[in-house]
Amino acid sequence: MNVKNLYVSLFILLNFGFSSYAQETEGFQFTTIKEISITSIKNQASSGTCWSFSGLGFIEAELLRMGKGEYDLSEMFVVHKNYTDKAIKYVRLHGEGNFGGGGSFADVLDCIKDYGIVPNDVLPGLNYGETSHKHGELDNFLKAYIEAVVKNPNKKLSPAWFRGYVGIVNAYLGECPETFTYKGKEYSPKSFAQSLDLNMDDYVSVTSFTHHPFYTEFPVEVPDNWRWANSYNLPLDEMMQVIDNAIDNGYTIAWASDVSEKGFNRKGIAVIPDAESKEGPGSDQAHWLGLSQKERNNLVDSLKSPVPEKKITQELRQEGFNNYETGDDHGMVIYGTAKDQYGSKYYLVKNSWGTGGENKGIWHASVPFVSYKTISLVVHKDAVPKDVKKKLNIK
Repeated sequence: MNVKNLYVSLFILLNFGFSSYAQETEGFQFTTIKEISITSIKNQASSGTCWSFSGLGFIEAELLRMGKGEYDLSEMFVVHKNYTDKAIKYVRLHGEGNFGGGGSFADVLDCIKDYGIVPNDVLPGLNYGETSHKHGELDNFLKAYIEAVVKNPNKKLSPAWFRGYVGIVNAYLGECPETFTYKGKEYSPKSFAQSLDLNMDDYVSVTSFTHHPFYTEFPVEVPDNWRWANSYNLPLDEMMQVIDNAIDNGYTIAWASDVSEKGFNRKGIAVIPDAESKEGPGSDQAHWLGLSQKERNNLVDSLKSPVPEKKITQELRQEGFNNYETGDDHGMVIYGTAKDQYGSKYYLVKNSWGTGGENKGIWHASVPFVSYKTISLVVHKDAVPKDVKKKLNIK
């Protein structure tokens, strides 16, 4: 082969190679690094009960981790018990507390501890002619009813108000059973919970904010934390260490986050794009640098491929929480890690919006997104790094 033909061959080879790379890296290309077993994707549908779906999804994953088999636990049993607990507290506070369909992971843990749990088949919670959860009517009725109670038109509360309230919940979700049969054996909700052999006191909530001292506990000030449940306060880097240590050791995480950002979309992507970045990921850098600000914003909106993300600091987290940019929106389950085509790390997230769409109910949340938008998380205490447990005095 002469020199001229060699140059031609190299030119063709190089161009083919670059063309193939461009095709391979178009869009988001994920490679799973670590994946922990979870149960199937559920659908909360038109209800504000993500806290119950994600909290029980986390508990179901814990049962898998412990070798106890696969369970499908009743989200609506937990909702039922918390709707009644919430009404009692709201009335005691003369209507000054939070009342709505939202909740926290503490609601799931406390329900199992105080009342037990049942399989989903025992209480599916669909007593109102629907095949999926639609709580608009129920939530509106309960709110109107409880507001009438706290107005106290008779100047004295009667015991009838609670019976009437529970009657509405029963009409929609069904009555919580005193006993039921599961796989040929009779249980009460409490004895069924005991058979799972889970200790709710083994689970701890963690957060990271600067308006309270680090290494202390405080109730995160979000409306859905109506129980005023405490979380351990850690510096941001240590909160992220808890997540990574949990995954590395086979534990899942119940994750409360804000999903109102543009970077959290229905295609299963959760990122914190930096439209002002002066550099881009991988081979897209030149393309990113050549875009106008408007074009960058459009690219962020569409999220067709990885884009530069913000550098998240403790100060940025706090600012977002202080000015209401970071709110208490949604609960999910983190169950693994992945990387994109440029080597950037993401967390695998189980959602409760059904299996529709390209992502089939699974999200990839970037490290910046989780660092910035985590309100709190719940893990088994043994998933917390030993040095962090010592600082928190967790036994």
